[in-house]
Amino acid sequence: MAKPVKRKVPGVAGSGGRVTPKAGGHRGARAGSGATHARPSASARYTPPTPARLRMGQGGRLVPIAMLSVLSVGVLMIIINYMSVLLPGAPSNWYIVGGLGLILAGILIATQWQ
Repeated sequence: MAKPVKRKVPGVAGSGGRVTPKAGGHRGARAGSGATHARPSASARYTPPTPARLRMGQGGRLVPIAMLSVLSVGVLMIIINYMSVLLPGAPSNWYIVGGLGLILAGILIATQWQ
């Protein structure tokens, strides 16, 4: 099979057939072509680090104390609910939901500990 014939763009002399600019646009642009792309300076792109006191998850001693206390209260809430069978009255499902919610809150607090 024969190779297809290249089409010539009419009216563009000496362009070598390229109609669109090369990839990147501003890199291959000539000084007189009218394409002026100013690159931002390196200092304009700098993002300073956030101060340590504003970062989430650095609570020092408070995070493990809160985590263990919330977890233990949740477990105790469930245990006391089931031990109330010995006492008059039936166990309530709301205490189980509350205990599981406190355990989940303790796990979420544990993810903030560094």
